[in-house]
Amino acid sequence: MANGLMVHNEIGSLKRVLLHRPGEELLNLTPRDLERLLFDDIPFLEVAQKEHDDFADLLGAQGVEVVYLENLVAEAIDAADVREQFMEDWLAESGLHGATTRQLVREFMDDLPTTRAFVDKCITGIRKNEIGLGTSSSESLARIVGFDRDSETDLLIDPMPNAYFTRDPFAVVGSGVILNRMFSETRNRETLLGSYVFRYHPDYQDAPLWYGRDSAYHVEGGDVLVLNAHTLAVGISQRTQAAAIDSLAQHMFWGENADHCEISDIYAIDIPTSRAFMHLDTVFTQIDVDKFTIHPGIFGTLQVYHMTKGAEPGEVRIESIDDRVDRILAKALGLDGVQLITCGGGDPVAAAREQWNDGSNTLAIAPGKICVYQRNTVTNDALYEAGLDLIVMPSAELSRGRGGPRCMSMPLVREDL
Repeated sequence: MANGLMVHNEIGSLKRVLLHRPGEELLNLTPRDLERLLFDDIPFLEVAQKEHDDFADLLGAQGVEVVYLENLVAEAIDAADVREQFMEDWLAESGLHGATTRQLVREFMDDLPTTRAFVDKCITGIRKNEIGLGTSSSESLARIVGFDRDSETDLLIDPMPNAYFTRDPFAVVGSGVILNRMFSETRNRETLLGSYVFRYHPDYQDAPLWYGRDSAYHVEGGDVLVLNAHTLAVGISQRTQAAAIDSLAQHMFWGENADHCEISDIYAIDIPTSRAFMHLDTVFTQIDVDKFTIHPGIFGTLQVYHMTKGAEPGEVRIESIDDRVDRILAKALGLDGVQLITCGGGDPVAAAREQWNDGSNTLAIAPGKICVYQRNTVTNDALYEAGLDLIVMPSAELSRGRGGPRCMSMPLVREDL
């Protein structure tokens, strides 16, 4: 674990996890910008932060070391003295055009007193009036110099309100990282933060990349499940393309870092394309050695493809599997069988409601010990009845961002089973 990363499974005792505490980026959400920024509602920041702090405290009480994305990015920038370089990269992806506007933003950012404040502002976004573009004359100047954001919005540079879902911009697999190209432009900027951590942070800079953010096809971390040291399950979903999994397999089996990659089997799982099923981990997650949560709406709908390394250089073999998902998972894990515990406990109305509130999206802290949202009471009762140990967290506001405990956490180190 020379680079501070080691994740060979979904359920081994969680030792270190990456979070992002929701910040003032949520204050830059307005109703007219919600759809573009991938939100269905506006969380109440004060309560969301309290819930998130409770989440971190619950993890800490279980012996998990919690580290924060915003701190790691600031530490990486300072360690390599690359604040100016980060500024250039961030501005290039900000949507700004015109030298005058960019210079105003640069001067504003240069005045921030610390690197941590600088990183926070990159995530928070910038309003027009913060750099003096609030008057009618300034608005005209903004148009002249090429400001291209819709005049209906008060935002100059969009916030990154989804950043507290740290699972999606990248995924740790073994001792390496899948650094994603994300489905939406507004979220793809989050991967810039990860790229600096894994390039420059003293604790993580030697991590091999299994996939790069400059790749042609989009993939997101919520679709990546590490079943064991040699096996991945990857969802073909609203957010992850089949072509991205082709590329990932090429990198893992044949790429420049392939000698360091232990993955030999990839199961590509085609799930329905919808907002409710946006990622594989919104329809099932592993919660024990032989147990998974699952949404009943995907029973009988899954097509699975088994990908392995071929004999010829660059060859990837693909086998289409026509079988029940429990049998496929059991075979992938080398077990006689697995138990699937349904979201909503068999009640179709509860299943639909609690699936929307991420009832199937759980974070395993250890085998059989999982973190769940408090609001999913029917699903939680089914999990209790199956013998699971639940760590229950408040979720009234955090859940408005459409993600659960697994979505909000990126394991950096887990114990092997």
